[in-house]
Amino acid sequence: MGDTDGNLARAVEAIAALDGVTVKAVSGVYRTEPQEKKEQAWFANQVLCVSCIGAMDPESLLTSLLNIESSMGRCRNSSAPEDRFGPRVIDLDLLLFGDVVMESEKLILPHPRMQQRAFVLVPLREIAPELTFPDGKTLVQALNALQYRLEGDQIWQ
Repeated sequence: MGDTDGNLARAVEAIAALDGVTVKAVSGVYRTEPQEKKEQAWFANQVLCVSCIGAMDPESLLTSLLNIESSMGRCRNSSAPEDRFGPRVIDLDLLLFGDVVMESEKLILPHPRMQQRAFVLVPLREIAPELTFPDGKTLVQALNALQYRLEGDQIWQ
């Protein structure tokens, strides 16, 4: 939606500007075909690794990410499929927070569907190839369990 690469770059800048957050690594941008609503432009996906200090706990970080989305024009008021799977200015998800495993009203960690999504795991492999998830599965094992195709920066699943 709009300048997707520019939106991602602005989001990275906004995340880097958060108090208590340091961006450690940024993946390249990968293009992914839409999954649910096919009649739209391909999505642009990117993964960041950040470190947090001080009072930045998982829920505080999520709140900050949602505030960045809102400041960029994202409205998360609807859970309708057309809003969930349709085009959006930016979509920031908290995938992992170290080895934290938690489930609250606002947040589930690790992200419950991340190991099923090549558009998450492929860029994650770029910045954290040796990652092991809290359940003991490695990133390589999670990727090997998926059927996907990668050509350059394009991912089909």
